[in-house]
Amino acid sequence: MSRFSNLGHRLYQGEVSFDFVGRRKLWYSISGVIVLVAAIGLAMGLHLGIEFKGGSVYTVSKPGLSVSQAQDAADKIVSSHPLVQSVDDGKKIRIQVSSEDNVSSSVFTDKLSKEIGVPVAEIDTQVIGPSWGEQISKKALTGLIIFMVLVTAYLAIAFEWRMAVAALVALIHDLLITIGVYALVGFEVTPGTVIGFLTILGYSLYDTVVVFDTVKENTKGLTKQNKLTYSEAANAGLNQTLVRSLNTTVVALLPVAALLFIGGGLLGAGTLNDISLALFIGLAAGAYSSICVATPLLAQLKEEQPEMKALRKRVLQHRAAAAAKAAATPEGEEIADEDLPAGMVGQRGRSAGTSRAKGRPSTKR
Repeated sequence: MSRFSNLGHRLYQGEVSFDFVGRRKLWYSISGVIVLVAAIGLAMGLHLGIEFKGGSVYTVSKPGLSVSQAQDAADKIVSSHPLVQSVDDGKKIRIQVSSEDNVSSSVFTDKLSKEIGVPVAEIDTQVIGPSWGEQISKKALTGLIIFMVLVTAYLAIAFEWRMAVAALVALIHDLLITIGVYALVGFEVTPGTVIGFLTILGYSLYDTVVVFDTVKENTKGLTKQNKLTYSEAANAGLNQTLVRSLNTTVVALLPVAALLFIGGGLLGAGTLNDISLALFIGLAAGAYSSICVATPLLAQLKEEQPEMKALRKRVLQHRAAAAAKAAATPEGEEIADEDLPAGMVGQRGRSAGTSRAKGRPSTKR
């Protein structure tokens, strides 16, 4: 852990730097592949719960009745392979039948009673219409649109429109990946899933705004110097917040992973999967997008500005002149740090050191 904290300090001081912005084509390609796979999953369709498409829920309490026995009995009545789950610590069995099966609740209850040997009176029946799910979907979509409008306005005012665009692209990127994974793994979409989708919006933007704030500080008065381009200054800000972003993401993922893999996986609490999978994928995608999508896209947009193009030209000219001066400097003569190109600061006295290595005596005692 001490090494990791030391890495964070070195990243903040600029002693170590990972070129995320310079490798934006690589990140764009990776994101493109992931989004394409997610789009294929969406094309296959989401597995909507009965809250969205309507149906009936039958709860049976019978000692010794297993999920497999109830599943076999339900499959004999309808052909859509109803969802059968164990609830209340295994004391009850719940069967969900979609409205697409066109089987009335009374008919299903009678046949189920005969198949599992339980009186009709002991089978609890609940009918759910699709209108409730439609209302939830519309309200969720309305909330999403309002959220994006407000976030765009805030980022445009607090930062600038290019940062707002980059943040929104990263946000849409995270939502597409999360929804696509849901479609691919076949998890049922329930109201809990919708809550998870809406919750990750804030998490997805958190790291992005933190990075953008640092980038904004690093690029103040940038056009008045000739050592760094905008992309390099943005990459420096990204590196300064890198460890913080990773620590925040890991801490947030740990409880969500416990819900998903231990609660939903090992303990069989399937209802936890609805929200935990959306949070887990959304948090991971949000951390990736803030580092590899939002900031590189922002730098690309900013580099299109005339003043940033002029800055890049000046920086390259300055570095070429400094490199030529360094090549022409006689051995033993030091070069001022301000004349060195980026990456060579701190190399003063190299020629003098080289001369001493050749056998020239040092004046030090």
